[in-house]
Amino acid sequence: MMTLLETLARGAGAIAAYAAVGVILLIVGFYVIDLAIPGRLSSIIKTERNPNATLLTSSGLAAIGLIVAASIWASGGRLAEGLTATAVFGLVGIAVQTVAMLVFDRLVGISVRELVKEPELQPGTRVLAVTHLAIGVITAVAVI
Repeated sequence: MMTLLETLARGAGAIAAYAAVGVILLIVGFYVIDLAIPGRLSSIIKTERNPNATLLTSSGLAAIGLIVAASIWASGGRLAEGLTATAVFGLVGIAVQTVAMLVFDRLVGISVRELVKEPELQPGTRVLAVTHLAIGVITAVAVI
């Protein structure tokens, strides 16, 4: 039987491990979005204060967070399997979001590259932001 201290230490270790995987996925997601947008994303958001780049990045990262949370929930307490599933499902979610941006660019005519050139928040940005969140929810539910 585990003592309270052992249980707390094990739980804290699991939290730290899942948080690390989640942060890594968020960083990967940020840089994937950065590749889709002309210029340096951090500069576009921080210096230019571009609302389109900010909303697209925020919604993409929120979607990744949903996928990570669902992966943790679905892990059922099995740490190694849960961490692996979280990493894999998070990367799949990032890939699906990227493909969705390309599809919307080609088929629907909503271009991320064009949107981030605009200084005012654009309707197409709102559509892509909701698309990111929808993909995140769909992927998260698929994980569960």
